[in-house]
Amino acid sequence: MKKTVLIVEDDEDILDLVEYTLSSDGFETIGCLDSSNVKSILDEENISLIIMDRNLPSVEGSVFIKSIRTQGYNTPVIFLTAKNSSEDILEGFDAGADDYITKPFNLEELKARVKAVIKRSSSDEDILKYKDITYNKKSKIFTIDNQLIKLTHLEHDLLLEFLKNQNVLLSRDILLDDVWEDSFDKKPKTVNVAIKRLKEKIDPTGTKEYIKSVRGEGYILC
Repeated sequence: MKKTVLIVEDDEDILDLVEYTLSSDGFETIGCLDSSNVKSILDEENISLIIMDRNLPSVEGSVFIKSIRTQGYNTPVIFLTAKNSSEDILEGFDAGADDYITKPFNLEELKARVKAVIKRSSSDEDILKYKDITYNKKSKIFTIDNQLIKLTHLEHDLLLEFLKNQNVLLSRDILLDDVWEDSFDKKPKTVNVAIKRLKEKIDPTGTKEYIKSVRGEGYILC
């Protein structure tokens, strides 16, 4: 499966060059001229890496990354920027960067660093994440805001199914087939009750609304 790189760069020529370079090397790319849509893209797409300029028209790149880090977004980041002083570089890493490349830059070095950061972070094979929900495949533990969530076996499997299918509408029949499998208690009402109990555990105040009901269709984690 191809890795997707999100590139945030307000210089269209540089954006096109980076997109072309990475696409030619087998990556999927999404380009943005500012940071306004970054969070929605992170929520909707499986992004393996963000390449971000710091001199952006709205929010300065390191300020933006620092902000989304506090909101639970842990996608790896490489700053690609003209800010090249020692203080700038330290500031970038303090903001949550995984690597820092200064302009002008070498395309082969860029490709090498992109591959290195993605490889390093490929503990994403062991970690599933959605906003502030994290699942560790090895320990089979869910946390929200780094707090352990105690779930029954059924609730565990149900939430895992949603994490594997983020932003995908799952009908009750699909959930019954994938989560309940050979259970004798395979009724649509069973799904409704189980999801109600799951939502009470992962969102007791009802303010985060991770799982939404689509009337007559099913449920979606969005």
